[in-house]
Amino acid sequence: MARLADYFIVVGYDHEKPGSGAGLGKIIQRFPQKDWDDTPFPQGIELFCQPGGWQLSRERKQPTFFVVVLTDIDSDRHYCSCLTFYEAEINLQGTKKEEIEGEVEGSGLIQPAEVFAPKSLVLVSRLDYPEIFRACLGLIYTVYVDSLNVSLESLIANLCACLVPAAGGSQKLFSLGAGDRQLIQTPLHDSLPVTGTSVALLFQQLGIQNVLSLFCAVLTENKVLFHSASFQRLSDACRALESLMFPLKYSYPYIPILPAQLLEVLSSPTPFIIGVHSIFKTDIHELLDVIIADLDGGTIKIPECIHLSSLPEPLLHQTQAALSLILHPDLEVADHAFPPPRTALSHSKMLDKEVRAVFLRLFAQLFQGYRSCLQLIRIHAEPVIHFHKTAFLGQRGLVENDFLTKVLNGMAFAGFVSERGPPYRSCDLFDEVYFGVDVLPFDSFSKLVAFEVERIKVEENNPVKIIKHVRELAEQLFKNENPNPHMAFQKVPRPTEGSHLRVHILPFPKINETRVQELIQENLAKNQNAPPASRVEKKCVVPAGPPVVSIMDKVTTVFNSAQRLEVVRNCISFIFENKTLETEKTLPAALRALKGKAARQCLTDELGLHVQQNRAILDHQQFDYIIRMMNCTLQAEAEPHTYKHGISVKWCWWPSGIRILFTFRRLSNK
Repeated sequence: MARLADYFIVVGYDHEKPGSGAGLGKIIQRFPQKDWDDTPFPQGIELFCQPGGWQLSRERKQPTFFVVVLTDIDSDRHYCSCLTFYEAEINLQGTKKEEIEGEVEGSGLIQPAEVFAPKSLVLVSRLDYPEIFRACLGLIYTVYVDSLNVSLESLIANLCACLVPAAGGSQKLFSLGAGDRQLIQTPLHDSLPVTGTSVALLFQQLGIQNVLSLFCAVLTENKVLFHSASFQRLSDACRALESLMFPLKYSYPYIPILPAQLLEVLSSPTPFIIGVHSIFKTDIHELLDVIIADLDGGTIKIPECIHLSSLPEPLLHQTQAALSLILHPDLEVADHAFPPPRTALSHSKMLDKEVRAVFLRLFAQLFQGYRSCLQLIRIHAEPVIHFHKTAFLGQRGLVENDFLTKVLNGMAFAGFVSERGPPYRSCDLFDEVYFGVDVLPFDSFSKLVAFEVERIKVEENNPVKIIKHVRELAEQLFKNENPNPHMAFQKVPRPTEGSHLRVHILPFPKINETRVQELIQENLAKNQNAPPASRVEKKCVVPAGPPVVSIMDKVTTVFNSAQRLEVVRNCISFIFENKTLETEKTLPAALRALKGKAARQCLTDELGLHVQQNRAILDHQQFDYIIRMMNCTLQAEAEPHTYKHGISVKWCWWPSGIRILFTFRRLSNK
C-alpha cells in the first residue's frame, strides 16, 4: 500500500515581504509538519502554485485547478495538485499600488471588499491520480465555502493517512468523511502510461503533422516548449507527448508548468519538455534553439537553425496513413459518389488508446531485431549489456538515416537497452507487440494481443485490417486503465453554484495543527497491518524476437547506396577545390555515408584520383576535413561485426612542410 497524499499545504499571498512588481507567496500551514522518511517536503512549492506570479485582483475569480510535476534529485516525480481560490483581503497595510490590477477611481482609498488575494490548497503525492486529487481538494473547498458541518481537521487527516493499493487492477473505495464516496482504480501494469484523453486532445489541438514533428523532436533530443492560456492543458500536452515515447522513457528536464520566476531555465543547454503560460509568449520567441508549440493556435515553430530529423520511409508514410484512418475515418471515402453512412469516431478515451496503439506498432517496427544486436558483457552483480548500433543500422539499411542514428545514441534508448536487454525479466504490452507471442505471465492481459512484426508489414496496405489490429491493441491499453467494467457509484459534494461570488465569505480558517497530527497518527495506527506498497513482479524468459531485416526494399537500397557514393565523391571534390561553403554542407552527410562499406572504398578511390604523383598541398582547413573523414572511416573499420575491407597509402604535404602519412591501405580480407 502507498499513501494517497504525502502532504497537504495551504499557501497564501505574502504581505510581509517587501518588494516591487509581482507579489510573493508563502506557506501558511503544512500537514504533516514533519517530513516523511521516504518523501522529503518539496521546496519552492509556492512558486508553482501561481506560475503567472502572485498578484492581487479586483475581481472575484473562479476557483482553478491544475497539476504541477516536480522532479527531485533522485529523478522521482511528485504530482502537486493546486486548487486556487480568491478571498477578500482585509489587511492591506503595506500593499503597494502596483500590485493591484487596475487603478482605483476617486480618492484612491481601497475598500477591503474590493481587493482579493489568491490562496492555494495543495496536495503533494507520488501517485498520479489527477481526478481523485481534484475531487479531494474540491471537497475541502466545498466544506469551507458552504460552511458545512464537517471538521476540516478530520478531512485533512483522513486524506494524509489514506492508503491505496499498488498497481494490479485493484480498487479502493474510501471517504474523507464529508458525505463523499470515492473510488480509486489502479492500472493493471504500472509500466504503461496512463493518459486518459490527453493524447487525443493533443492531436485535436495540433494535428497529425505537427504532433509527429514534436514526436521526432523529442526522440532526437531537441528542446520542446508548449504555451497555452490554460495551465491544465499544458500538463495534458506534456503528459501526452511523453506517453507517445513508450517504451522509451524521457530522462531530461520535464516541467509541464514553469513559473515566471524560473523562465531562465529555457536557456538551459540540455533538451527539455516544458510548458509556460501564453502571457510569456513574447519572451519565449527570442529563443533560437527551441521548438515552440502553440496549443491554443494549433501551430508549431521550428527555428531555422534546427535540422529536425524525420521518421524513415516507409514508416513515416505508414504512420501518417494509420493516424489519418483513426482521426479522419471519412477521408478515404470522401470522393465516393455513393459514400457509406458517416463513420463515427470512437469515444475520446478509446480514441486516445487507438492513437497510442499506432505509435506502439511504430516502435515495434522501428526496433525490429534489436535483441539480436545485444551483447551481454557481464552478469554479476548487475547485467551489463551493450547494443551494437552499427550492426543494427547496417542490417536495417539505415546507416545514412539521421533520425534512427540520433535515437540510438540518445539517453532514452540507452535506458531502453538497460531495462529490456536482460533475457529474464518482467514483460509488458510492448513485448507482446514486438515478439508476437504471449510472453506476459498475465493470461488475461495477453490473450488477445498477438501482433507479429511480419504480420504488420503484410497488412500495411489493407486499411480494414490495420484498423482491426489497432483497435484490438487499443482495447488492451484501455483495459489497463479501466480493468473493471462495473465501477462503483461515486459521490463527491460540489460547492453551491456561484458560491465564489458571495459578498460575505470568511477567510480560509486556521487549521488546528495538533489535532490534525493526532488524527493522522490514529489513522496510521489502524493501517499498520496494510500490505507493502511494492508489488512482486512476475518474470519470464524473453524470446529472441524477430530477426533484423532491412526496412527498405531492394530498389530503394540500391538508389540510396548510389546516392551515398555520390555524396562522398562531391565532398572530396569540394575539399580539394577549396570550396569551403559546399564542403560544410555536404560533410555531415558524407560522414554518415562512410559507415557503409561501399562508401569507405569509394573514399580511397577518390583520394587516389585527387592525390596525383603521391603529392598534394592542403591548407589547414582542407587537412582538417580529410582527417575528419579518415577518422570516421577508421572508427567504422574498428567496429566489430562490420565489413572488413582496405584502404591504400598516399602521401600528402601540409603547408608547414611536415609530411603526413595517411593510412589508406586496402587490407586483405584475411
